[in-house]
Amino acid sequence: MPLQLKEFLANSYTAYHACENVKQELEANGFIGLSENQDWSICEGGKYYVMRGGSSLIAFTVGSLDDFSYKIVATHTDSPALKIKENPVMKKGNCATLNVETYGGGIWYSFFDRPLKIAGRVVRKSGLSLKTETVEAPFFVQIPSVAIHQNREANDKFSVNAQIDLQPLCALIGEDFNNAQVLKKAVGENVISYDLFLVNADMPYLFGLNDEFLAAPRIDNLACSYAGLKALLSATETSGICVLALMDNEEIGSLSKQGADGDFLETTLRRVAYALRFDDNEFYKALAESFMLSADNAHAVHPNHPEKADPTNGPKLGGGIVIKAHANKAYMTDALSATVVKTVFENAEVPCQDFYNRSDVRSGSTLGSLVTRHVGVAGADIGIAQLAMHSACESIAVADYQTMVKGLSAYYATTLKFSDDTIFVE
Repeated sequence: MPLQLKEFLANSYTAYHACENVKQELEANGFIGLSENQDWSICEGGKYYVMRGGSSLIAFTVGSLDDFSYKIVATHTDSPALKIKENPVMKKGNCATLNVETYGGGIWYSFFDRPLKIAGRVVRKSGLSLKTETVEAPFFVQIPSVAIHQNREANDKFSVNAQIDLQPLCALIGEDFNNAQVLKKAVGENVISYDLFLVNADMPYLFGLNDEFLAAPRIDNLACSYAGLKALLSATETSGICVLALMDNEEIGSLSKQGADGDFLETTLRRVAYALRFDDNEFYKALAESFMLSADNAHAVHPNHPEKADPTNGPKLGGGIVIKAHANKAYMTDALSATVVKTVFENAEVPCQDFYNRSDVRSGSTLGSLVTRHVGVAGADIGIAQLAMHSACESIAVADYQTMVKGLSAYYATTLKFSDDTIFVE
């Protein structure tokens, strides 16, 4: 079992925590941090990373520049959660709840009756300085269900009202209880503002007859993010620039400066070219020789509801990396890019399988097609087959995570050469 993945999922409560944890592992492996507001000095053989907003991170290695191109893996760091509003305390008799709003498209009933952690980032004032800090509260809160005796239709029909039903129970209180007391106990003093979330604090666990399954919060999409990190760390003696882009805000459309529909990836790729003394012409030529894997999870065939899957393209748990396609380009995969991916995986003896939505179901979307609005590279959408996507606790087959690490490692080690409508895989 990938013990490190379990620890990463358990400790990466929010996108801020995920990026901080990735940063620490990168630095432990010799990666050098760069800043967007400073000049970059990079060289062949170097390993680097840059962060934006504390919740997105792009890491890259500089391989042989005889082949100047980019091999990109793009994933996201955010997951559905409940975001705490300013002035959150709501007094209900001698109980206090917190006023929250939904972030992303979660299965909100799955957040009931679980240990929830307050986590995210705060901004503190210290003299003339405003400093951000990644935090988590030392206590839990919980959203209690209404008892079956008081809601006899709970098992037949129940719709969650975000303003009423999702307020977590926070404290027993007196008349003088206020917002400042909650903030001080949760995240300390001198907090001016915050981006705080309620997230599931359940610990990841194995299940199944042979411990073949992993259940955990935030598998979508931290499992792919961590697989990408492990693959990048193993990328040695590679050609071109190997890139891992961990982007925030995918769950809400990526419309942020640190999201996939922003310019973070594009400007990073440009600055890499500039720092290596390549001009605009060489940069555009490099993009034409580049490839991207958008790695986000896919729906496995549900054992209790196989009818929800496409009748001929339903990925199986344990069946290998999923390649996702869609006629209306919710995913960036096309016939040529799918063939490239299948060839890379076949050469590395990595199993893969295809995913399409049912034709009568609206497709989701992810990073790939959004990134290509800014960086016109060829590529494909892939993922790990999972169950209960966007639940507070999701499930995958352990073997599929291990396969993803192997597949992404093989991709970084592959040299791709382009000629008109032909790609040579070496």
